[in-house]
Amino acid sequence: MRRKGPGVWYIYGTIIFFVLWQVIASWVRLPIIPPPGIVMVNLFNIFLPQIAIHGLYSLWRILAGVCLGVLIGIPLGLCMGYFPRWDKLLSPLVYLTYPIPKIALLPVVMLIFGLDELSKILMIFLIIVFQVIVAVRDGVKSIPKETYYPLYSLGAGYLDVFREILIPASMPKFLTSLRVAMATAVSVLFFTETFGTQYGMGYFIMDAWLRVNYLEMYSGIVALSSIGLTLFSTIDYLERKICGWQYQ
Repeated sequence: MRRKGPGVWYIYGTIIFFVLWQVIASWVRLPIIPPPGIVMVNLFNIFLPQIAIHGLYSLWRILAGVCLGVLIGIPLGLCMGYFPRWDKLLSPLVYLTYPIPKIALLPVVMLIFGLDELSKILMIFLIIVFQVIVAVRDGVKSIPKETYYPLYSLGAGYLDVFREILIPASMPKFLTSLRVAMATAVSVLFFTETFGTQYGMGYFIMDAWLRVNYLEMYSGIVALSSIGLTLFSTIDYLERKICGWQYQ
């Protein structure tokens, strides 16, 4: 029997969500919960003239923060997992800072780096980087020592070990951590975009709410949710391509 891909479940979930939304809107019958059909029509009408620019700003901030977190988190996680000295040196710092709610650092980040793009990207980075470091380090530590012996016997160096064993073995946990962190990153981005900016989905949604324009508010929520769903499904796709051996 052929296994259903994740795309099918996304479609099922979307249908169930919109059906529940329609039921609640029909039951409440208030402007604060408009029917999904009206919201989707409004989203289509205002997407290019209004929402698109805000969505691009939000997407840029998310991708910049994620890329920065991955570029720093993967090498640190690999080194901490493979080299005991790196682990002893950096683990206290990671364990001290990892449990801190990153949103609590927003005032400090904005005081130091200002209200512009850098502070918003740094907030995404702070959420992603610790998840990546811990996941990659644990992935490397879970590799049996016997796995390294064939490469060692062939005279492989550190780069060969990293390329042939450490990176492939840590990819599943890395992608899982990235998937988990992405939802938090989008939520924090929404909050940061309510300060010191005129572009971003957070600004658009809150501005519509303050103007009591519920159609635009819900249209913005759907657009932001679509960005998050797209990023989530992209990670699923990458996992199936990079870690295809898990699905055999």
